[in-house]
Amino acid sequence: MQKRKLGKSNLEVSAIGLGCMGMSFSYGPPKDKTEMTALLRAAVDRGVTFFDTTEVYGPFTNEELVGEALAPFRKQVVIATKFGFDLSGSDRRPGAAGLNSRPEQIKQAVEGSLKRLKVEMIDLLYQHRVDPNVPIEDVAGAVKELIQQGKVKHFGLSEAGVKTIRRAHAVQPLTALQSEYSLWTRTPEKEVIPALEELGIGFVPYSPLGKGFLTGKIDENAKFDSTDFRSTLPRFTPEALKANQALIDLLGKIGQRKKATPAQIALAWLLAQKPWIVPIPGTTKLHRLDENIGAVSVELTPEDLREIDTAASKITVQGARYPEKLEQLTGR
Repeated sequence: MQKRKLGKSNLEVSAIGLGCMGMSFSYGPPKDKTEMTALLRAAVDRGVTFFDTTEVYGPFTNEELVGEALAPFRKQVVIATKFGFDLSGSDRRPGAAGLNSRPEQIKQAVEGSLKRLKVEMIDLLYQHRVDPNVPIEDVAGAVKELIQQGKVKHFGLSEAGVKTIRRAHAVQPLTALQSEYSLWTRTPEKEVIPALEELGIGFVPYSPLGKGFLTGKIDENAKFDSTDFRSTLPRFTPEALKANQALIDLLGKIGQRKKATPAQIALAWLLAQKPWIVPIPGTTKLHRLDENIGAVSVELTPEDLREIDTAASKITVQGARYPEKLEQLTGR
């Protein structure tokens, strides 16, 4: 597995990481713990060293799963987790749970994450969503203290806007930004990616396969269970799925030429954008893990990339990526 460095931080991780959310949360009922432990360990065997979780997945159960599964490989892997939701109430789903990034809450969240992950130091700690009620300088200051105390190694933000990134980075240098980025969500290209390049901050795209859509296995006849959060997303209505099929046709066409799947082309496209971009596709299936890892070997030439860009620029993606309430939590 190739390695990449996240920005100027010297945090080196596998070129493709593993998003762990779906193992416990969001995409239907939680998966079998024994199977998911085997999958996490299979990822390590295949050279994946970068794993993404957070306290809110479950809540708490995903960190426990990741911590237990990866305990034997602690020195080989980098585990990223997040804070920022208030999990003291009864309804603790993201979006239902309110935001809370007050310094005392961050410190409390970190203590919980350290225990569940069975680690003495968190490799990479993100603010999950920007809290408009807490100045980002206070958030960065609290993380800076945790870094000084040896409880956290690297600081990151998720779904933050450029002004917030700059303000946080001035207090405690950021190692990474995690935001949605893929061929059907290209918002970061406008302002965020140039700012990250200027500041030397790595970029970790989540949902790099468009929450499964860019695998080519989802069409307008797809049915989502009520426990699958895609059932609430405007971009996953039958009309939007039908309209957005043009993207799959494009990926499929390039894939045929490269002897690769649509998912592999989508990931290879992301990897080709910048050398400090590390996507974290999630999966609960071993064959999908192997398919995703295979994207690292797919080489897209400048001509291929131009062809993809030209064709993609003629496709207007239909449907917002989140319901309005959750969309408001992004880009602040």
